[in-house]
Amino acid sequence: MDANEKLALIALGANLPFGKMPPVATLLAALSALAEEGLEIHAKSKMYSTPCFPAGVGPDYVNAAAALKIGAKDDVASVLQALHRVEAQFGRERRQRWGMRTLDLDLLAVEDLILPDDAGHRHWMDLEPESQIGQVPDQLILPHPRLQDRAFVLVPLAEIAPNWRHPVTGKTVQQMLATLSIQDRDAIKPLE
Repeated sequence: MDANEKLALIALGANLPFGKMPPVATLLAALSALAEEGLEIHAKSKMYSTPCFPAGVGPDYVNAAAALKIGAKDDVASVLQALHRVEAQFGRERRQRWGMRTLDLDLLAVEDLILPDDAGHRHWMDLEPESQIGQVPDQLILPHPRLQDRAFVLVPLAEIAPNWRHPVTGKTVQQMLATLSIQDRDAIKPLE
């Protein structure tokens, strides 16, 4: 990788079809659309089946992770805008937080960048689960404040970036994954 390039880690997910495309096909097409946006795919995980939460409220999800090469000229806002453009191409509507969707692209991290700052990040990372539903940050929080809690993010991410170290907690993806329950980890099933 060029010294002027950085890696952006993203999570991909879907549990609703887009037209006649099932979620697996949507995620594959989204990766191609990201490349068309100028975001080079450095690595991508397998696709995984993950249970809908809470159980029974909808179809299970398909999740994956990818590492994108971004240039020094690419700021985080432009990467996020590209992710949102691709989501829109695949029918993503932002009506309900944590609802069912045709495509979800979450920017998880860009190298060791912390946004907005350490204190602001810790506020969102430490927010109680019942408060997470009603409170939405008005700015981008990096690394994603919930990534350490989510097996559906960490299992695919461990495949492509096992040694990426969270700049706030100091833990690698492998270490974060190991702290989750075996039940949570085993619920994430590879599709390939």
